[in-house]
Amino acid sequence: MDILEENLTTENTATVHNAHSHPQRENVLKRLARIEGHVHAVKHMIEEDRSCPDVLVQIAAIRAALNGVGRLILEDHVQGCMTKAAQDGNFDDAFRDLKKSMDQFIG
Repeated sequence: MDILEENLTTENTATVHNAHSHPQRENVLKRLARIEGHVHAVKHMIEEDRSCPDVLVQIAAIRAALNGVGRLILEDHVQGCMTKAAQDGNFDDAFRDLKKSMDQFIG
């Protein structure tokens, strides 16, 4: 099981929070669509036997773009979810979930 599958299983995910708006949602979705296109382009580069340095540069760009998306999601989480958790008296649980997620994100 890869890390994505592991994180999608119920027993390994953070506490499920109520649905709410995320101010960066549209920006995140647009960035992910661009990243998806870049990943497809890298696949095409491999199929065309492009040079390894060219492929590695594109992979580095994808990684940087994903980190940017992660920062946006983290910003939304801290500004919205953590603030709401503090107001609702659930800050300790939310902070524990955030720390666990950050450990996985950073790596």
